[in-house]
Amino acid sequence: MTAPSLPPICLLTDFGLDDVYVGVMKAVILGIAGPFVPLVDLTHRIPPQDVRAAMVRLAAAAPYFPPGTVHLAVVDPGVGSTRRPIVVASGGQLFVGPDNGLFTPFLQEPGARAWLLADPAFRLPRVSRTFHGRDIFAPAAAWLARGVAPERFGPEVLEPTVLTVADVRREGDALHGRVVLVDVFGNLITDIAEEHVRGLGADRRAVRVRCGPRQVRGLVASYAEVADGDLLALVGSTGHVEIALNGGSAAAELGVGVGARVVVEGSPAEEG
Repeated sequence: MTAPSLPPICLLTDFGLDDVYVGVMKAVILGIAGPFVPLVDLTHRIPPQDVRAAMVRLAAAAPYFPPGTVHLAVVDPGVGSTRRPIVVASGGQLFVGPDNGLFTPFLQEPGARAWLLADPAFRLPRVSRTFHGRDIFAPAAAWLARGVAPERFGPEVLEPTVLTVADVRREGDALHGRVVLVDVFGNLITDIAEEHVRGLGADRRAVRVRCGPRQVRGLVASYAEVADGDLLALVGSTGHVEIALNGGSAAAELGVGVGARVVVEGSPAEEG
């Protein structure tokens, strides 16, 4: 028997893997969509209730998934409140989760639309106030993977929640941004994109990158270009400037985290 062709469901949560929550969500999906639906664990180690961290990680990963992918993202500090459960269609993919700003980058894409997950036919029979990942979001993702159109779930949401994302600011020959993510290696990933740096018109080797108490000279191509224990700056796999420590944690070395100010200067500056 040929297995049915279903789009993948990609899961992102802040649940961790010590409890049964992720496994139960997968059980609900398999019970509705069948055993052949591809399930991808993007990450379950989002810092608890950190919607912005989830947003950044999902935005970095989603472009690599095929059209039709259903992204099931549950980082939901407002569970049980008046926040809405939604499905978003954007860029040929679907996003299921709470209407708390998690889907901001996708809602800002041309043609993006959102609908309320309102129809009880696409939920579990009993819905708890504390586990919508199991009772609302996992069933919705499974039905979407089976081909149910998002508009069948409920009315269109005309003003979904969008988080304010600070723009990178240019002042003269300097770009001002922030750390938006600290990865598991302690690398500081910023909101300063490669195209921002190109806009300075400066040699990548000549720019200075300042974060916290330290300044790094130049953008290198890889970690191997500096000695063990040295700080470095480069454009990482996300297409954004990162500050790293070869063989260690830049976050620990600099004593900074998400929200720390970062300056990329295109002209010589005093050592700090």
